Amino acid sequence: MRNTMDNNNQNNQSNDNNETTPTPQTRKRGGLTLTKVAVTALVAGLLGGGAAYGGITYFNNSGINDTAVPSGSNSTGNTKTSNVTVNVSSQSTKAFNKVKGAMVSVVNLQKQNNNSTLGQLFGQESSSSDSSSSKAALEEASEGSGVVYKKDGNTAYIVTNNHVVSGSSALRVVTSSGKQLQAKLVGKDSVTDLAVLKVNGASLKTVASFGNSDDIKVGETALAIGSPLGSQYATSLTEGIISAKKRTIETTNSAGTQTGNATVIQTDAAINPGNSGGALINVGGQVVGITSSKIASDAEGTSVEGMGFAIPSNEVVNIINQLVKKGKVVRPALGITYVDLANVSSSQQKSVLKLPSSVDAGVVVMSASADSPAKKAGLAKYDVITELGGHEISDQSTLRDLLYKYKLNDTVLLTYYHNGKKKTTKVKLTETSSQLSKTTSATSES
Repeated sequence: MRNTMDNNNQNNQSNDNNETTPTPQTRKRGGLTLTKVAVTALVAGLLGGGAAYGGITYFNNSGINDTAVPSGSNSTGNTKTSNVTVNVSSQSTKAFNKVKGAMVSVVNLQKQNNNSTLGQLFGQESSSSDSSSSKAALEEASEGSGVVYKKDGNTAYIVTNNHVVSGSSALRVVTSSGKQLQAKLVGKDSVTDLAVLKVNGASLKTVASFGNSDDIKVGETALAIGSPLGSQYATSLTEGIISAKKRTIETTNSAGTQTGNATVIQTDAAINPGNSGGALINVGGQVVGITSSKIASDAEGTSVEGMGFAIPSNEVVNIINQLVKKGKVVRPALGITYVDLANVSSSQQKSVLKLPSSVDAGVVVMSASADSPAKKAGLAKYDVITELGGHEISDQSTLRDLLYKYKLNDTVLLTYYHNGKKKTTKVKLTETSSQLSKTTSATSES
């Protein structure tokens, strides 16, 4: 999920930037005037603390009882601790102790440019003849969290967020005991914002287990474990409840364009930058979600508290099993570029698309690649897709959400309008999303 809370990123290279106000932009493409609105990111940066001063009342000495302070020795002011002990062991403590050894910090290392302006200010100039200076050094760009979920011999597998490892030149894992391990990327998936790493896990003794996220209940206790603000605060535990089991939020790409929707668990357990990729567990010590994002403020800048999100464990298991097997998640594609019908003016919907007035939602095909499933099914430029598999398409993110429910080589029924006439066709999904050609930022791909 890319609407995600980045993890103390020092170079601002993550997809999780401070919230921005949507800016309408008009772009003309292929005869249609398109209105593009930047999607507001769900995740904001660190919230600063502030203090307000006022209402101070000044008093003079009038009215104060002038009784003298007792004189003499201060020895009577001594005190001591009580010998009364309290057993504070709770189910939450037991759950934390069960999985804390499986929690790690994930450090994203990226190449450092030795020719920086700052370096030149201090006389540190790089020479092309100097082999050591021509090689970029690695520096810590950001930190996130991860969960050890499987061990096979000395190989340990760790799940984290895709945005935690995005842009990395190398990866390092810091265990709960403070040991640093070199990590290798097994696979990542930007759509679900998940990634799998592997390390030499000879020193790792604890492996977390996944619970069934369908079985969680709104109101039950939820515990978040991670490294807020980095490994300095590793294995920090916060407690809250499950606020919603299935909350739909928008996902965006690095350009801020909405790419789809994600169904996530909502919790009020404190989640901060650096918690990305950490665990949301139940009181049984089972991982029911991987924390990925939060809402810190809305589009108007109103501060928001206690709205964090986690990828449900059932989806996590499905995705990481595919990543381990293939290194990526294979999804079907229609082989088209398209825009929201809502971005086309009503006059052009009538004059160019020739749509009946009853059609008010769908996506407009801007191009169909040669030999693609859509092209073979007869779709062409300016066709308007309104249904996929019998489900209505309200916007471009809905199309992707529906499409990704199918597998490669599935056949799906598609409803569309061509020159104002309603048609249906069967499309065999033989093309994958990775086969799509690059296109302009004005359109989306599926």
